[in-house]
Amino acid sequence: MSISAGMVKEMREKTGVGMMECKKALTESGGDFDKALEILRKKGLATASKKSTRKASEGIIYSYIHMDKIGVMIELNCETDFVAKTYEFKALAKDVAMQIAASSPQYISPDDISADVVAKEKEIYRAQIQNKPANVIDKIVEGKLEKFFSDTCLMKQVFVKDSDGKMTINDLLVEKIAKLGENIVIRRFARYQVGENQDSAPSSCEACS
Repeated sequence: MSISAGMVKEMREKTGVGMMECKKALTESGGDFDKALEILRKKGLATASKKSTRKASEGIIYSYIHMDKIGVMIELNCETDFVAKTYEFKALAKDVAMQIAASSPQYISPDDISADVVAKEKEIYRAQIQNKPANVIDKIVEGKLEKFFSDTCLMKQVFVKDSDGKMTINDLLVEKIAKLGENIVIRRFARYQVGENQDSAPSSCEACS
């Protein structure tokens, strides 16, 4: 299939990846846009994996206020001050802050949740299931636990600005790591909402600090 300049441009606008990489992915996928996106994301994941052990001690503190009712502050880290000052990095910080404002995560990733909390969730799920074989119960519990992670963990949440509803915050971070060429880490965040009961609604995560 012939890959048109328009297809390449559309892919470039959606992903931010270079024109040549977009054309390669489209060619490899036979012009299938969704498959090309998957190819680019897998390449980005491989790049991110290689960079994940590199120290990210530069970055910015970014604050976002929504309608004077919700406030978010995040620390987003990268490897160099040069990247920290780029428009792309600052735009990522804004997107992450907006995600936190909209979706109110309690943790950055499942790794930040204590074993006691996970055990309690599993106990609740098991109590909800009756008259099922043990192996079926285990699968249902794992499914419910994954839903719990996707609701409460920032990296597992679907990116609110993704029109397809498929890209997670982890996918977004991987994409930016591949594009900017540095390890990027969401270090911590705090979320405040007017009138919120602070005793019952955790609004900050410093598990990675």
